[in-house]
Amino acid sequence: MVGPTDASGVPPAHPTAWSAEQIRHVGYRTMDLIAEYLSALPSGPVFRPVPPSLSARLLATPMPESGTAPDTLLDQIATDIMPYPFGNGHPRFSGWVRSPPAVMGIFAETLASALNPSVAGGNHAAVYVEHEVVGWFAELLGFPATAAGHLVTGGSAAALTALGVARHVAAARAGIDVRAEGVQGAGTTFTAYQTAEGHACHRKALELLGLGARDIRLIDTDAELRMLPAALDAALERDIRAGCTPIAVIASAGTVNVGAIDPLDAIADICAARGVWLHVDGAYGAPAILSARYAAALAPLGRADSVGVDPHKWMYVPIEAGLVLIKDAVAARAAYSLVPPYLRTDGDAHGVGGPPWFSEFGLQQTRGFRALKVWASLTHLGIEGYRAAIEHDLALADALAALVRAAPDLEIWDPRGLSIVCFRYVGDGRLDAPELDALNRAVCTELQRGGEVFPTSTVLRGRTYLRSCLMHPGATPRDVERLVRAARTAGMRLAGIWGERAL
Repeated sequence: MVGPTDASGVPPAHPTAWSAEQIRHVGYRTMDLIAEYLSALPSGPVFRPVPPSLSARLLATPMPESGTAPDTLLDQIATDIMPYPFGNGHPRFSGWVRSPPAVMGIFAETLASALNPSVAGGNHAAVYVEHEVVGWFAELLGFPATAAGHLVTGGSAAALTALGVARHVAAARAGIDVRAEGVQGAGTTFTAYQTAEGHACHRKALELLGLGARDIRLIDTDAELRMLPAALDAALERDIRAGCTPIAVIASAGTVNVGAIDPLDAIADICAARGVWLHVDGAYGAPAILSARYAAALAPLGRADSVGVDPHKWMYVPIEAGLVLIKDAVAARAAYSLVPPYLRTDGDAHGVGGPPWFSEFGLQQTRGFRALKVWASLTHLGIEGYRAAIEHDLALADALAALVRAAPDLEIWDPRGLSIVCFRYVGDGRLDAPELDALNRAVCTELQRGGEVFPTSTVLRGRTYLRSCLMHPGATPRDVERLVRAARTAGMRLAGIWGERAL
């Protein structure tokens, strides 16, 4: 509580006013907690559920009326929160597409919070750091230096931002000012194109932009679950003849199911010939352009009109850190800017306004300093460090695949891509397909709850598979050996129980 005022009428210092000594004390304790947490992770369980008594207490606790001392707060964080993460910092966590946090990124996140700028724009260091980071990614992916780009929360925000520009451009070509008129009276059907393997965030984005499920064309895939260019071209031909207005083709540079990379060059050729925007989802796979194995397949990223990348995935930057690149900066600004032209800033390096504001090129006005943790992680590791880390993850995925292929009671999904391995327990062949699907779902649940390893599951061509995405530079061959052993043990045990029930 703030005490009574003195004779001057000014209240005493509020609890938010900290001395340097207080900041150091709590800061050192915080750093100790981080160090203890990260160093102890490999020796603990991958995942432990929150105890029901704790979750009930957290959900029932009312908003505090009076304050709590910082040391008491840290004690509560250490007791009630840090022991129950979702596991993605652990070397045996291979669920979804989640990496451990780069330590320099953790420190940079703290420093960015201390600065607490809004990076909507202006002449301050955070703005130039973000432009620097965007320039690095533009160079890495083959985009021109004039491209627009900024950091967003992740692939979902990148998709919405890029597809919003794509809709603006497609509508303008059809003679529609979509910002003035909207889509309700457009007089045309807007359409978009992706495969069933494309991430669901793109459907969400398209729905927000006024399209329905019937307007999103699902393009057939080949045996590797990659988009078929001929099927895409045929779908575009049909829709254009029918008077539809295609907004965008959405290709994948690393699907989250199997790591498939669509044939980007062929798709780019079709989009160029048809005059249709090409957006590439590189949220997971784009950083693999640094690897010898995938550099050629990902080189056509530079031909896209827009690309989404998530540094918080395969670049190990702490969440949240997504990035969108849009080749046509003029179109991006036209799609989002609400600043009258006479108030715009266009590169006054010495004035208060600074370079063109990021808020004119996307959805957010108030924007956090996400760029510092990306900048710090990249600067600390360098391209060589990232190349080595990604090559390590690819090699570990190869090792897991080899172990699966060698196991007589496991079946792998082939062909596989990037650092993802999908496999299933098949036993001795006595269970039929539905039984195997149910068994593998049960195996996945048991492994996740067991705490030793953490894969996820997925459905491929109608069948259930365990799915492991390797993206932890500290993981070792022993970690994938434990995954295979745990999966086989659980599969044999559960298959045995089911067999006894059937007798």
